[in-house]
Amino acid sequence: MSTQPPTTPTTPDRPHRVLVIGSGFGALFATKRLDAPEVQVTMVARTTHHLFQPLLYQVATGILSEGVIAPATRDVLATQHNARVLLGEVTDIDLDARVVTADTIGRVSTFEYDSLIVAAGADQSWFGNDHFAEFAPGMKTIDDALELRGRIYGAFEMAEMAAAAGEHDRVRRLLTFVVVGAGPTGVEMAGQLIEMSRRTLAKEFRHIKPSDAHVVLLDAAEQVLGSFGEDLAGKTRRSLEKLGIEVRLGAKVVDVDADGLVVEDREGRRERIEATTKVWAAGVKANPLTRTLAEQTGAPLDRAGRITPNPDMTLPGHPEVFVVGDMVGMEGLPGVAQGAIQTGRHAADQILRRLRGKETGQAFVYHDKGSMATISRFRAVMKRDRIELTGVPAWLAWLAVHLFYIIGFKTQVTTLMHWAVSFFGRSRSERTVTEQQVLGRLALEYLGEDFLRQSLRGPRDEAAESPEIPEVLRDRQR
Repeated sequence: MSTQPPTTPTTPDRPHRVLVIGSGFGALFATKRLDAPEVQVTMVARTTHHLFQPLLYQVATGILSEGVIAPATRDVLATQHNARVLLGEVTDIDLDARVVTADTIGRVSTFEYDSLIVAAGADQSWFGNDHFAEFAPGMKTIDDALELRGRIYGAFEMAEMAAAAGEHDRVRRLLTFVVVGAGPTGVEMAGQLIEMSRRTLAKEFRHIKPSDAHVVLLDAAEQVLGSFGEDLAGKTRRSLEKLGIEVRLGAKVVDVDADGLVVEDREGRRERIEATTKVWAAGVKANPLTRTLAEQTGAPLDRAGRITPNPDMTLPGHPEVFVVGDMVGMEGLPGVAQGAIQTGRHAADQILRRLRGKETGQAFVYHDKGSMATISRFRAVMKRDRIELTGVPAWLAWLAVHLFYIIGFKTQVTTLMHWAVSFFGRSRSERTVTEQQVLGRLALEYLGEDFLRQSLRGPRDEAAESPEIPEVLRDRQR
């Protein structure tokens, strides 16, 4: 262990500058831990909210509003006077110069720091097939959840119209929902889709029976919830199948289009599944900043692009730089909220110890607080060390843990009320969907970043004012 004095002296007139990249669990809990007079914290993130990502699927299925799981970061940190929040996507980090560059809709800013905490998180991975995202959105952002909400509820509306017109083949395709990925997110999404179709929407349509919806859960792995162990994985699969969900394992997705997808089994046999709505809940890749850091420090990257720091979460040759959360690839550190929270707090503690002249360099030790996933209302699985729970006890534990980590008392009360309405009743209050939610992401991707930046910054040139509208969007206009 060692004590590394800060390069720049810290005085009452010159506090130690800590730059935090990101606004997720790691970034937020590190920032809150740094509430000390000798520190000045600047948080730079590409969104202005803190996202409680484990509940994104409840936004997508109409249980919770986006505001409940994504409070404004400024509001969360409003009483911490040594912290400021700035909007910007970090595009470069110069470790030798101790300068970070960020882009805010075309406006470039630079930030100097004395200590740096990189907590930029992870993105969705389509395993090298990013074009799948056009028809199978991921589950990593609020935009993803709102788009999926529009696609899911829109599928029932379009099925009603198709049934009224006698287009029964189209009805079957519209009422088939495929979830790719049998981890916690995929299991929870599949469970809510079947619950929504059989409870929430059961009596609302006249030409279709929402309960006829066919939900398919796919994964290339050989079991669901692979990290939970064989016993809980087996129980989860049986519970899913009892609900009416088709579980297909050892099935690799090899193609996706607007009307369905193609899967390949272990023997190389391929089969097409006709389905309008696909949800991609498989695979993550670290933020590209890990590559920038690896090139400058020599720290290794794993297959998912996660970086391996020193045991104390610093980078080789740069004791002032910490990497935390989903960007980190360390043995025994899962990519869950607790991992981000604990690594963020550890980084903050190391900075404060250094400033106070205490010994530093302590290795990070992860304290496993267990894993859990809901299957449907009153059904969940939970594993902590040798303790395994299923059914109602696990479901109640899941409610309590997630409610505890939601930021803000008023938000916790709101969440509890929404859960009561949805789980003990049949209604879901967040069912407003718009065409813009479904097409907004595609429109921006087709028109490009230049269109977005110009539209927000000022007048556009003649070419930008009349961009070519892609065929998929022209079809919607008709």
